[in-house]
Amino acid sequence: MAAPMSSDEILVDARGHRCPVPTLKLRRALESAPAGAVVRLLADDPLARIDVPHFAAQVGARVLEQADVDGGLSFLVAKS
Repeated sequence: MAAPMSSDEILVDARGHRCPVPTLKLRRALESAPAGAVVRLLADDPLARIDVPHFAAQVGARVLEQADVDGGLSFLVAKS
């Protein structure tokens, strides 16, 4: 179960979109966010399990949490 969303989180809802859209939405959110920001990505594409951690590693972000939520996935990603 995922932790409750904090008001400091930037929420990106990519449910209903397929690869590569969830990762592209995450990229845009991280690019516009200040250093140290935390982004919660909601996705229901099973490939996000692979794509999001790989993308985060590429850009130097950290996946703080990955959870199954309401038939989808929730990722909490911190910008370096």
